[in-house]
Amino acid sequence: MAMVDASAVLLTEEVPRSARSWWRHLELAVPVTLLVLTVGACFLWPVIASVPAPVGGDVLSSDLPPFSPGHLLGTDPNGNDVWSRILYGGRNSLVVGVSVNLIGLLIGGTLGAVSAYAGGIVDTIVMRVFDVLIAFPSLVLVLAVAQSLGPSRLNTILALAFFSIPSTARISRSATLRLREQPFMAAAKLCGTSTWRTLFRHIAPNIAPQLITFSMLGMGIIIVIEGALSFLGLGIPPPAPSWGNMIAQGQQSLSATPLLVVWPCVALFLTVLGFNLLGETLRSRWSGR
Repeated sequence: MAMVDASAVLLTEEVPRSARSWWRHLELAVPVTLLVLTVGACFLWPVIASVPAPVGGDVLSSDLPPFSPGHLLGTDPNGNDVWSRILYGGRNSLVVGVSVNLIGLLIGGTLGAVSAYAGGIVDTIVMRVFDVLIAFPSLVLVLAVAQSLGPSRLNTILALAFFSIPSTARISRSATLRLREQPFMAAAKLCGTSTWRTLFRHIAPNIAPQLITFSMLGMGIIIVIEGALSFLGLGIPPPAPSWGNMIAQGQQSLSATPLLVVWPCVALFLTVLGFNLLGETLRSRWSGR
């Protein structure tokens, strides 16, 4: 009887464990698959498949419906292929997002780690500067910088860097402060390890998970803000494709051709969803939850 009860207990424990394992694989597979498909479509599809140019369309072929010959999602009022503009617009959004995150990690991550490790007056000066930047409403600051620089992809990246660097620096500083009092850090200091070697050999690998998680979550926000800037005419200027300026152009004929707004909105939604799900999954895994 005791053996039967033990087997029943083991069976009831095994089912939830296998269910948890299945869910852990699924919560990582879904965002990774979504992002691989998005990135692959934007960067590889125009290379391996015949895709019309995103600009310079034939006005005689304007406003074609989806699944027209040679135009998977139809054309816009200028005769440009909508599917092509979705792909090339995704390229611009992803390039902006990755570039802004790299700038944030390199500059903000480095300054945050250095200020936390050095402490004292260095930490006070660096963090007070970032506190001033964070005190401004982020979107207002980005709009002001974008307006002063003018619309272009490079200027959009520089404007959004003002949004990324201070927040990344605070995450880096917080993680470094937790490491600074660890025994291995004291051992490295007693061994005479230089400051830069300590930062790159001991601190950087240990704060990388937090920074990568923050970057994945930040990618979605950056892509949305880039879309908002392009929508307002302060981001990537037409005729270069961007999901934001595609939505802005599509709203002019929203009642007649609503799909011109729907397609870029769906692409934007799925991309941001993929990055947010991946960031949340990495956060829960690295935090041990």
